[in-house]
Amino acid sequence: MAEPSSTEQLALTPLHALHLRLGARMAPFAGYDMPIQYPTGVMTEHLHTREKCGLFDVSHMGQAILEGPNAAARLETLVPGDIVSLAPGRTRYTQFLTPEGGIIDDLMVTRLPGDPERLFIVCNAARKDVDFALLREKLPDLTLDVFEDRALIAVQGPKAADVVEGLIPGAQSLVFMQGGDFEWRDSPVFVTRSGYTGEDGYEISLPASQAEAFAERLLSHPDCLPIGLGARDSLRLEAGLCLYGHDIDETTDPIEAALNWSISKRRRAEGGFPGAARIQKALAEGPARVRVGLAFEGRQPAREGVEIATPDGRVIGRITSGGFGPSLGAPCAMGYVAREFSAPGTEVVALVRGKALPARVAKTPFVPNRYHKG
Repeated sequence: MAEPSSTEQLALTPLHALHLRLGARMAPFAGYDMPIQYPTGVMTEHLHTREKCGLFDVSHMGQAILEGPNAAARLETLVPGDIVSLAPGRTRYTQFLTPEGGIIDDLMVTRLPGDPERLFIVCNAARKDVDFALLREKLPDLTLDVFEDRALIAVQGPKAADVVEGLIPGAQSLVFMQGGDFEWRDSPVFVTRSGYTGEDGYEISLPASQAEAFAERLLSHPDCLPIGLGARDSLRLEAGLCLYGHDIDETTDPIEAALNWSISKRRRAEGGFPGAARIQKALAEGPARVRVGLAFEGRQPAREGVEIATPDGRVIGRITSGGFGPSLGAPCAMGYVAREFSAPGTEVVALVRGKALPARVAKTPFVPNRYHKG
C-alpha cells in the first residue's frame, strides 16, 4: 500500500510534538508520521537500549478490549494460541489466521480480571483495521472497545525496571508476559512486562492526554533516551523477532515461520482454528520451507528481497529482513529456505547485486534475550 505523500495526510500519535522538539527525523510508517531516528543516530540509539534504556513511541499500534461471555474460547476460533488457559494478568503471543492458515496479523492478548471475560489486545498498526473488522464480523456477540484516545509507550533495556518503577511503583514486581493496572497522576495506566527488542522492558498504555508529560518524566532519567523506528528494527532483528509484512504475512503459516512454540499441545491436538488442517500437517510432516537466521562472514549486509542460494548457485530461498547488527558488530538476516537447508551451520550465499556473500544458517536470537522471567 502506498504511503500518504504529506504529513497533513498522516495520523499523528500523542507524542508527535515531543518528537519534533527532540529533533527526530520523521517519516511515514503505517499511515502515521513516526520518528525514524533522533540526532544521536540509529547506532547510538540501538546500543544505548542494549546497555541502558530506551523509550519507544508505539502509539500507532492497535489497542482494544474484547469482552463478553466465553471471550477466550470465542477468540480461540480465530487464533491458534491457547487463550482459555491464560490466568488473569498473563499475556500470550498469537496470530490471526486465514482459512488457509496464513497469518493475517500477529498480536498480544492479555486476560484482564473480571466476569464476563475481558481480553486486552495489542496488534500491528498497519493491520489493526483489518483485525478489528475481523473480530466484529466473526464475534458479533462480543463487545469490542477500540481505544482511540490512549497512547502506548515501550520502555526497553536493562535499566527499564528502574526507570519505570520511579514513576509507577509496583511495576517492577511484574514478570515477563504479565500485566497489571496501575495509576499515574490519578489516571489509569495498564502495564505489561513485554516488548520487541529482546531486552527486559514494559509496554505502557495510558490516556493520550497524559502521554507527553509521562514520556518527558521518563526521559528525565539519565539512563533513558528516545529511540526511533530505525533502532527498533535493528533491535528486533538481532532478537530474531518477526516483522509483519516482511517475515510473516498471509502467504506464511506459523509453522514455516518457526512460530511452533506459540501453539500449545492442546491446540495442536484439538484444532478448531482457521487453517488447522494445514498447520497440523506441517507439524506432523514438516513444512516445505522454514524461516531461519543467517550470519555473514564479512561486513556487507544483505537486505530484504535478496535471494539465498547454495554455494554452487542453486536458489533455495529469500531474505525477508536483513541489516547490520550493532550489538553483533556484524550483518545478520532472516529469511526462508527450503527445509533441507535449514539446519544451523549450513553454508549458503546471499546473492547481492551479482555478488555471492558467504553466510551460514544460524540460530536466533542473534544476541541472548534478557527477559525478566522471575
